[in-house]
Amino acid sequence: MFLDVVFFLAGAVLDLLWWAVMLAVVVQLLVNFGVLDTRNRIVWTIADFLYRVTEPLFGRVRRVLPNFGPVDLSPLVVLLLITACQMLLGAIRRSLLVNGMYF
Repeated sequence: MFLDVVFFLAGAVLDLLWWAVMLAVVVQLLVNFGVLDTRNRIVWTIADFLYRVTEPLFGRVRRVLPNFGPVDLSPLVVLLLITACQMLLGAIRRSLLVNGMYF
């Protein structure tokens, strides 16, 4: 029962983080192309929130990746890492089920 909660919460956090990365990329593209105006308080608040949530992850990945000029591949790498963590979480859960350590 306790492990159900742990696996559910870990999966939910990873899902929310995946969506935050996707929304951050879309909002940033819309701001860069002039569709959204950051002088609007609501747009600025949403963009700032998404920046604060995702930039620590993007910054760590950018330090490792080579410079590709104007192309930023860090969101793609972060999405791949989040997906890998989700797969690892599922594999751990299945392994615990098969070995009888998790009911």
